[in-house]
Amino acid sequence: MGADALRAGGPFSFAPERSMAKQTPLYAAHLAAGAKMVDFAGWDMPIHYGSQLDEHKQVRRDAGMFDVSHMLAIDVSGAGAQAYLQHVLANDVAKLTEPGKALYSCLLNHDGGVIDDLIVYAFAHDDYRLVVNAGTADSDLAWLRRQASRLHGGNVTLTARRDLAIIAVQGPNAQAKVWAALPGSEAAAAPLQYFQAARFGDLMICATGYTGEAGYELIVPAGRAVEIWQALAAQGVAPIGLGARDTLRLEAGMNLYGQDMDDGVSPLESGLAWTVDFAGERDFIGRAALEAKPAMRALVGLLLEDRGVLRAHMPVFTEHGEGETTSGSFAPSLNASIAFARVPIGVATGDTVEVEIRGKRLKARVTQTAFVRRGKILVTPLISHP
Repeated sequence: MGADALRAGGPFSFAPERSMAKQTPLYAAHLAAGAKMVDFAGWDMPIHYGSQLDEHKQVRRDAGMFDVSHMLAIDVSGAGAQAYLQHVLANDVAKLTEPGKALYSCLLNHDGGVIDDLIVYAFAHDDYRLVVNAGTADSDLAWLRRQASRLHGGNVTLTARRDLAIIAVQGPNAQAKVWAALPGSEAAAAPLQYFQAARFGDLMICATGYTGEAGYELIVPAGRAVEIWQALAAQGVAPIGLGARDTLRLEAGMNLYGQDMDDGVSPLESGLAWTVDFAGERDFIGRAALEAKPAMRALVGLLLEDRGVLRAHMPVFTEHGEGETTSGSFAPSLNASIAFARVPIGVATGDTVEVEIRGKRLKARVTQTAFVRRGKILVTPLISHP
């Protein structure tokens, strides 16, 4: 399934490449590899290098690398950094008691809507790094700076790190190939557990990812991005585009900002209640709104049991009322169609619902949102596409 299919009904708003779009340090490398480039969130990015399906399978069976340098790293430093992040993030950075620990959190507005989802890495009580989404990077930074100015005076400094590039290397063989491509990195990276990071010279190696597979996200100086990309390629790590990145994350049960949550939707209705820490009396932005309005909907997985392809924004009919798909696609690992859907509370795993596709109601089974993790299929389809 290629770019046209994604444009027709997938989660991305892709447009043909525009000269005004921004380019990552790896732009020329993508062109040299034969990438199909599209505009994504104002950046020229590769959607695939020939076959989205092959790229998806490459990550599941071996190793692939993604240019995610359009995302923004923001360094948060100063004596007030921890207290500041405890106020602006729904998850509690006080849980990060060891250098290199990381957590996933939502950035909420005062109404409890999700401004963005992000990862925060801690190196000390006054030294943190956030990584935020490309499409919301500028607005995130403006919001964060307003809160720092309003609440924390000169005790917090925010630094946007556009001098950095980010390369995600994912797949069952990804870690070994990173160690081979970056001599000496094994000593720093091998001890890392999931959601930990280590500094290796001028690189930051993060045991995180967006595919459900093992691997690393490498935060590197922009000037070294091409060198590291080429070193990974020499070890057999294949370049992977945004198209496969989306089907991989959907199979893995990972939300996409702007689809599965946004600034008008609570994390409690987006399958992200686990990222909101209500312990104690910490006064984080959005807490009062979340506590005042209990969740009336839930995010669930759907597995289509008739022939067709699920996409975003399709009506879902249940015994408890109507819902809507938020993300959907053909899942190569299952050879079936899957989706996330926001449905009324009361809909349970195992229930049968109906999804309206081109005027017809087709049956789907309610599942957990994670379909595939570490190469293991967690939800078994009853039928598959030929």
